Amino acid sequence: MTPTTFPSREEITICFGHVAYQLAEAFARRDLGINHFQVWSADELKERAGEADVVVASGLWSNDLLDSAPGIKFVQSASAGMDKFDADKFRANSVRLASGQGANERAVAEHAMALILSLTRRIPEACANQNAKTWRGMISDPNAREDELGGKTMLIVGMGRIGSRLATLAKVFDIHVVAVKRDPSKGGDAAHEVHAQAKLLELLPEADIVALTCPLTPETENLIGSDAFAAMKPSAHLINVARGKVVDEPALISALQGGQIAGAGIDCTVEEPLPENSPLWSIENALITPHTAGETRRYEDNVVDILMDNLERLWRGDAKLTNQVV
Repeated sequence: MTPTTFPSREEITICFGHVAYQLAEAFARRDLGINHFQVWSADELKERAGEADVVVASGLWSNDLLDSAPGIKFVQSASAGMDKFDADKFRANSVRLASGQGANERAVAEHAMALILSLTRRIPEACANQNAKTWRGMISDPNAREDELGGKTMLIVGMGRIGSRLATLAKVFDIHVVAVKRDPSKGGDAAHEVHAQAKLLELLPEADIVALTCPLTPETENLIGSDAFAAMKPSAHLINVARGKVVDEPALISALQGGQIAGAGIDCTVEEPLPENSPLWSIENALITPHTAGETRRYEDNVVDILMDNLERLWRGDAKLTNQVV
């Protein structure tokens, strides 16, 4: 990768691209005197990317912009997920790239716990009863009641920042935390046990909760499929705050409808928005949120914090970026 001259603070122009997040507004509040603008669609980003030295985007990003806007020197992802970015193409075009990892680690871990608690305490059923003005009576069958988390086992797939934060939260509820990760020799301190990802099927039968916090890679695509569901307890819950394609969605639907697992908390699906004709909408033991786990009131400021840290590094000529990909 051939080094390129990075524009100074006075010369730089930053393009923020997102369909909803007020990134430029959060940046402007810092009164840094740096030229910037925001676009709200992929078409608008394509039209105006040539004006920018730096692009901050995630879902709107297209790798073709590296060809059509050769002035781009650095791209800061607005999310932790990097499956939209072709790192090899960035290297070939001598453009730096960093992820937004850490901007939403607390939010996503907290959302995962919210899904777990909602399923365990049967909150969706309570909401339906409230809307119907129905006061549910006491339940004789213990297996049909709400449950407690203490003493259960959670298997976390992926122990990056989000998985580690979730493990820390789970321990507060006296949950035994087992994790699988690509390299179990490092970065798994938050869990009680850490194993190689190859042991996933072996560990699944012991898990009451299976939480997915891993990135989408060729190794994790369809990682949770029919074999995994067959290995899980009928009383287990699946929580997906990773990416939709980590789960074989038809296999998930079959597992939920056939009682192979007790339920699923789903923040991400293969196709988003989830199509109206998807069976997931009408499955009672599926709790769906619209990929909002990381969306909080502090998100824009968290992204700008990472962006400014990396800009300062680039202005100093540092070789290493925070969350560096390229």
